Amino acid sequence: MVGRHGPRAPHQTRLTMNHKPVISVDAMGGDNAPGIVIEGLALTARHAADTRFLLHGDEAQLTPLIGRFPVLSGRAEIRHTDKSVTMDAKPSQALRASRGSSMWNALESVRSGESHAAVSAGNTGALMAISKIVLRTFAGIHRPAIAATWPTATGKAVVLDMGANVEAGARQLVEFAIMGEAFARAVHGKPRPVVGLLNIGSEELKGRDEIREAARLIRESGVDIAFGGFVEGNDIFSGKFDVVATDGFTGNVALKTAEGTAKLISGALKEALSASLRTKFGALLAMPALKSLRDKLDPRTGNGGVFLGLSGVVVKSHGGTDGLGFSTAVRLAIDMSRSDFSQEIARNLARLPGEHITAMPAEAADVLS
Repeated sequence: MVGRHGPRAPHQTRLTMNHKPVISVDAMGGDNAPGIVIEGLALTARHAADTRFLLHGDEAQLTPLIGRFPVLSGRAEIRHTDKSVTMDAKPSQALRASRGSSMWNALESVRSGESHAAVSAGNTGALMAISKIVLRTFAGIHRPAIAATWPTATGKAVVLDMGANVEAGARQLVEFAIMGEAFARAVHGKPRPVVGLLNIGSEELKGRDEIREAARLIRESGVDIAFGGFVEGNDIFSGKFDVVATDGFTGNVALKTAEGTAKLISGALKEALSASLRTKFGALLAMPALKSLRDKLDPRTGNGGVFLGLSGVVVKSHGGTDGLGFSTAVRLAIDMSRSDFSQEIARNLARLPGEHITAMPAEAADVLS
């Protein structure tokens, strides 16, 4: 149903796991929004028949786009706003001017309990800053982390943080490990995920003090996770670990390196297979295997970084993705909305020593003051 009204008042009763998923969407966020957003929702709707979408954005642009996809009829409701957060806005600027924007309203819908999760392909820094203000952090979490799903030799692995925190102390690394483990259980269906800390070597004496202290905390605090020790960079894709925890600087560098390597392999393979008539014929015979490899390396099939540690589900889509990639992010949000990962996180956080942090981050309070 396409609405002709602004944001509604908060619902008095929060949605529960038994409800059909309702996904709140920043329809104006991203390099190619709103076109690829609506395409992605249409792709999702074909496979998630019980899901509804709340679209926050410019009704004049969204209405004709939705009309092109009959599958969205009766399942996509527009909440009009002519404000949006630009892709180049600094987080501090976005916070000051974002109230009433499509990004802010999408997150507010989760806070009020009207929707189960929010998805945006908009400005990452702004989305994280606004999310911390609107949704606050989960009890016991110092700072949220961005978790991404990476392909491995045996399936999938969760890697976090992907850039939300440039540095991370020992306790934060343990929190990342706990959140990543819960994510792997709830979304990837791993009954007992193996967790590791990214390090420059697997030996106990290697790495920074924070990493070695985090390993000690995991072993001695009674946290109920399968801890596999330190992970070297060349083991991330091996399949030996289901969860890899690290600081945001290292994680982001690793992510960009992996993406660049995948592009290099794909380009080199394409060039080699088109070099001559013989190689082209060989490529034709190997087409099923090559298609499988292409799908595994396609970043769109793993698109979607989850902001773990917030009191609500937020999924960040790559800003330059297409409809297929955005659909992947939305399906991830649906999976998260149906999971019990919050309970998994709370259970293990309770085992950690130290005071739980529930207050608004200081940097966020400074921006609003």
